[in-house]
Amino acid sequence: MKKPWVKKLIIGLGIVFGLILIANLAINIWLKTQLPDYIKKNTDYKVSYKSLNVDLGTGNVFATGITVNNKNPQNVNIIGFQGTIDTLKVSRLGIYDAIFNKTISTSDIYLAKPNLNIILAKPKDKKKEKNTTPLDFENIRINNGTIQVFRHTKQKFFSVNDLDLMVENLQMTEESVQDKLPFVFDQYSIKGTNFFFQPDNIYTLKINKITTTNGQVSINNLQIDPIIDFENFKKIYPNKKQLISATIQKIDFKDVVLKDNKVSLTNATFQNPNILIYTTNAIPEKVKKPLNFELNLGDFKLNNAVIQVNKPDGNKLLFAKDVNLNVKNIEFNKEISAEMIPLRYKDFSFSGKDIYFSNHQDMKFGSVSLSPKKGDIRNISVIPKEMGSGKTTMKLKANQIAFNINKWEIVDKKLNLDVKDVLVNQVDGTITAGTIKSNKKSDFNGIQFPILVKNVTLKNSNLTYDSKNQPLQFRDLNATIKDIELTEKPKNEGLAVKVKDYKLTTKNFAYKTKFYNMTVAALAIDKNKIKLDQFAMKPLVSRTQFIRMIPVESDLYDLKANQLTAVGNWDLFSESKFLHATNVTILSANANIFRSKIPADDPKEKLLYSRLLRNIKIPMFIDLLQLKNSVLEYEEDTPKSSGPGKLTFTDFNMNVKNLNSAKMKGKPTQVDIKIDCTFMKTSPLSVNWGFNTADQSDRFTIAGKLNNIPAVALNAFVVPYMSVTATGTIQEMLFNFKGNPKGIGGTFNLKHKDLKVSILDKDSKKKKGVLSAVVNIFVKSDSGKFPESVTVENVERDPTKSFFNLFWKGIEEGLKKTLIGIDIDKTKKTVEKTKETVKEVKNTVKDVKASVKEAEKDISKAVQTNRKTETEKPKEKKGIFRKIFNKKENPETK
Repeated sequence: MKKPWVKKLIIGLGIVFGLILIANLAINIWLKTQLPDYIKKNTDYKVSYKSLNVDLGTGNVFATGITVNNKNPQNVNIIGFQGTIDTLKVSRLGIYDAIFNKTISTSDIYLAKPNLNIILAKPKDKKKEKNTTPLDFENIRINNGTIQVFRHTKQKFFSVNDLDLMVENLQMTEESVQDKLPFVFDQYSIKGTNFFFQPDNIYTLKINKITTTNGQVSINNLQIDPIIDFENFKKIYPNKKQLISATIQKIDFKDVVLKDNKVSLTNATFQNPNILIYTTNAIPEKVKKPLNFELNLGDFKLNNAVIQVNKPDGNKLLFAKDVNLNVKNIEFNKEISAEMIPLRYKDFSFSGKDIYFSNHQDMKFGSVSLSPKKGDIRNISVIPKEMGSGKTTMKLKANQIAFNINKWEIVDKKLNLDVKDVLVNQVDGTITAGTIKSNKKSDFNGIQFPILVKNVTLKNSNLTYDSKNQPLQFRDLNATIKDIELTEKPKNEGLAVKVKDYKLTTKNFAYKTKFYNMTVAALAIDKNKIKLDQFAMKPLVSRTQFIRMIPVESDLYDLKANQLTAVGNWDLFSESKFLHATNVTILSANANIFRSKIPADDPKEKLLYSRLLRNIKIPMFIDLLQLKNSVLEYEEDTPKSSGPGKLTFTDFNMNVKNLNSAKMKGKPTQVDIKIDCTFMKTSPLSVNWGFNTADQSDRFTIAGKLNNIPAVALNAFVVPYMSVTATGTIQEMLFNFKGNPKGIGGTFNLKHKDLKVSILDKDSKKKKGVLSAVVNIFVKSDSGKFPESVTVENVERDPTKSFFNLFWKGIEEGLKKTLIGIDIDKTKKTVEKTKETVKEVKNTVKDVKASVKEAEKDISKAVQTNRKTETEKPKEKKGIFRKIFNKKENPETK
């Protein structure tokens, strides 16, 4: 027998269940009959349906044949619905929240064959009203849906046909929660056709079809199209930087995961994308706050892409086709975005064909292949677009540029680069140096120094470097540079370069300047040796043209040498440049130097050689410089000369010891020069010359000996230049001088025999007998066997003239003292007697008077010099001896 309380309990539970069933039945009857009217009266919508079942216990809702419409389609403040839903299933609906809080909260929603037009409500002022989420569900499924979403302005926002959608564990994020994605989910599946999305008034996005299979999403025929043309875009949106148009045949990706602020997916592949980007001159607004989300892409591929970027004027900036990019394990976050490369990756590969880039030059690349470990660029062409722009330009072609990299990594937000080797093969063309200097400081904040390059090789190239219309040409150029180290100079002044070893060879090297074309048949350079074969420096203009082109006196050179070699050690790349050659040899040189006295004198100070060497900025030391078996010619003309006079030095041999700039520690600074040659092809000449580059007073010594000079040998110089011939022999000339920038002095000794001169008519070149006879009266024709040396002193230097002008003035002073003689009074009486005799001859009166006046001037000057009573600088003589011996020298230091 049951206990009474058990019976009461059963009866009570039965009554409760009965009431629930009755209530459930009553509610279902009410929902079927009264809910549409209730919704119509109490909401902004009209809803009808064929069937509706609600389970109060589970909160499950099942409805079929649903039709929904807005009561007032013109009300833009509420979301609008118009359409039908074949079947609606809702699991665990929160009925209390739905009735009293106007919030739909459920675990699952299923929509079968929805055909809906949804009109979004007018956006609310976010500052005044806080948006709420009226819909909260975990899982949603849509089967065979057709949905269109419009903005409150009736502009289409989104549409899709044949939509099959499944999203599990969907979670929405409140707008007030920062640094999180707006929604996240666990599982997904989407299928549909004819997707349309217009996010703003600039773009529309169209997708032909989306499918999902085992977590992999495939998107077919994606299009991003601008709504407006580029010209209107620039006017309406002046602050936007670019306008994009793109089509992508297919996109595949899988394993999409959205969690908090993280987005991850794997195997993203873009097939046959065609991307066109229009750029503007707008300056983009600075991002106030960096993006704070994380992106992880397991593998990203871009296959067979065509990319084009246009300049603001519509011309191409960049074009590339057959572009393939594969990047593995891409990472992006707030910290990485601040680095030099705002992405991290494990590996990448890039390739492309027919790549074109244009700034002030058009650059084309037949093919490009890049990876973190190597790169290969083929069929390169560079053509300048803006000639005369002042920028450095290149017009060249190259067969290949290839490189291998030891290390490419980001350390402490800086790029650390170590290059194994670089190959540049078959470059042909011209590099033109820019004329505009940039004042912009270099910025290397994103680079970790030093940058190392183990080996650079240039092969089989023909290059021209043109600076200020002075081209430097290399033919058959081959070069190797090893162990390059790049470091940053202080105060952002650029890069400093260190090179451990290098080698360069070229043929038919040429350098053209305004006046010269310099050529070398073969050139070889490395860190310990330089060799030049068949050097030549030929004038590009005639002597007449050269005279017209120069504002002041200058030399015109015509040079050649069979070979030049240098052996030693030097560094011309780093900040600590130096040059130390143990031996420099020049073989079989031939130098012709021409000077015209027609242009004006150059008033600039001419420095002596010791100071010129001291002015060299780097440490330089040459143990031995040798010039062997050479020829030196000097030619000079004046406005009154009939052709240039000529001095010739053959069999020219010169040894220079310790040639230096006084900047190399531990090395001597005394320079000793020894010269042996044949003067005017007949007479041996030897010279010893010395100076100390560390001597700030620039003192020097020069001594020499000249033997057996037939006076006729000088005629090649003096006849056209001075209209004078000479006969006889200078048996020996000795000189020993010391000097400084103020003057020169020393001893001079001349041994000569049968020395006579003849004065020629300037036009007919015939001898003037009487005048020649008068001149020879004052010239010592014989010196005797043991002539006395004379003292050369008080010879002042003209600072606008060269060292050789000063040296010649010393020789000239010695010649005058020797040939005129020491007994000035006796010479003067002879002149007076000759003067009285000549007056009696009427036919030669004019010539005699001119001769006497010239002689008087010479004697007067000699007397004044002998007595040393003159306090002012003596004026330059213009007598016949001046014509014979004086040589107006180069105002420039040679």
